Amino acid sequence: MDSGSWLLTPEFMKSIVINGGRQLSGEVSISGAKNAALPIIAASLLCEGEHRIANVPSLVDVKTLTKILRNMGVTVELADHSAVIDSTKLANPEAPYDLVRTMRASVLVLGPLVARFGKARVSLPGGCAIGARPVNLHIMGLEKMGATIAIEHGYIEANAERLKGARIYFDIVTVTGTENLMMAAALADGVTILENAAREPEVIDLAHALIQMGAKIEGAGTDVIRITGVEKLRPMNYRVLPDRIETGTFVIAAAITNGSVIIRDCAPQHLDALLAKVAESGAEITLGEGTIRIVGSETIKPVNVKTLPHPGFPTDMQAQIMSLMCLAQGTSVINETIFENRFTHVAELRRMGADIVIEGGSAIVKGVPKLLGAPVMATDLRASASLILAGLAAEGQTVISRIYHLDRGYENIEGKLSALGADIKRV
Repeated sequence: MDSGSWLLTPEFMKSIVINGGRQLSGEVSISGAKNAALPIIAASLLCEGEHRIANVPSLVDVKTLTKILRNMGVTVELADHSAVIDSTKLANPEAPYDLVRTMRASVLVLGPLVARFGKARVSLPGGCAIGARPVNLHIMGLEKMGATIAIEHGYIEANAERLKGARIYFDIVTVTGTENLMMAAALADGVTILENAAREPEVIDLAHALIQMGAKIEGAGTDVIRITGVEKLRPMNYRVLPDRIETGTFVIAAAITNGSVIIRDCAPQHLDALLAKVAESGAEITLGEGTIRIVGSETIKPVNVKTLPHPGFPTDMQAQIMSLMCLAQGTSVINETIFENRFTHVAELRRMGADIVIEGGSAIVKGVPKLLGAPVMATDLRASASLILAGLAAEGQTVISRIYHLDRGYENIEGKLSALGADIKRV
């Protein structure tokens, strides 16, 4: 399909229409975490047999990854938020460009394929407009473990008789790099130590799934992970943890509309940095076992935010908290340290009346008394969410185009918001 015909596809032409100004109230349940489900699905490639994964979100990215697996000869059944995967008949350890180009997390198949089959051919990934996220650390790690790697015609070609344990230091914290090499090391000969490893809850969830498969992993959730390779693994029966970014987005939806919302089936302990900032902005937050109750405040106070690797403030919540700060009584500074192009939502928020100035890696947000509905365009997944949040609080109608980004990371967000009283629909 050429770029012109893509513009005419039904997904591209869909929009979300919001009539703002309604206080949200009620209860909402959180779906499984996309960023945990994807590596756990990739981990099913590590051994033969039938894997059962529960609490899998119904998202475009999940469907894309399962297409990649089916293309290799893997049997995949998705139904009722669960996946049954059997890679016994995997015959083609390749992830082609046509499937990988839309989602950079596809690179997660690289480590498991090389570990189990001794070879892999994976297209260099695409799928994101928020800055360079190179796979060089994945490649460096596999080379240290004894793989021979060539990059030719846009593909990573990896070969290794059997990977060997190694000490690997990441000079930049990388979530997918940590996950890829943790999966590869599970079947390597000897001990692998990952230093300056990512500490995200999704990394811990993958480690728990691998341990259930028989892997020997210590230190997940710290910056040093030790993996002792085993000869073989067994199929998993595992439940994916709740999505902390979806949870955080609903926290801000309640705060920005001065609403009162109970969020269920979530993991509040994974959101300490965000909840501290939202409480600082004036919202009242009460935590329970797997629940968050949030009551908004008529007066939103400005807060300063700096994105950092976990347990710092998540970059995936930066756009959403910026929407909240657009209505604060005062000036906020939001400093983005993870991705260089992650302010693409700023121009669209300005169309709604926001007062935001970009200076290098910082956005200076001067609160305004109100936002006004406007036609805006989503540029990436989290930018889409920030525009929905702004639209919920704005006066009048907001029409958000290019919402296909949204379906990569939020399951039925308009349905969930409607149930809380928002006037929102997909057209």
